[in-house]
Amino acid sequence: MAIIVNLDVMMAKRKMSLNELSVKVDLTLSNLSILKTGKAKAIRFSTLEAICKVLDCQPGDILEFVKEE
Repeated sequence: MAIIVNLDVMMAKRKMSLNELSVKVDLTLSNLSILKTGKAKAIRFSTLEAICKVLDCQPGDILEFVKEE
């Protein structure tokens, strides 16, 4: 997949656990885990916005486009 999810990197920078982020974003642990591992096929803008607010970051800090060769 050409889109890489760097959620784990941002969580590490903010020293936040998956459980803590799950509670603050009001998203189930399993759904957040799917996103974190890069297995998600889509993300709602409202979810992305909530994650960015909690982690104090930009969407580009979480999502990265990598050109496939």
